[in-house]
Amino acid sequence: MAVRLRLTRVGSKKNPIYRVVVADSRAPRDGRFIEIVGRYNPQTDPSTIELDADKVEAWLAKGAQPSEPVARLIKAFSDKSEKA
Repeated sequence: MAVRLRLTRVGSKKNPIYRVVVADSRAPRDGRFIEIVGRYNPQTDPSTIELDADKVEAWLAKGAQPSEPVARLIKAFSDKSEKA
């Protein structure tokens, strides 16, 4: 089973808010997932990125592959938390 960290869309029409989830790569975008590991809101200025770093690291250690957008979010989150 190929497990990926990816975004799933929640929120209303024209107001996207995303969850960062761990899901089987064969599941649909907004379908079944294994665990929620964070949130991303591009509507705020600056964008809000909330990740549970322990859960993300645990899933990456187990072999889960992040999607391209999630990889960018993880990098931005780690850069932000290093500065704080």
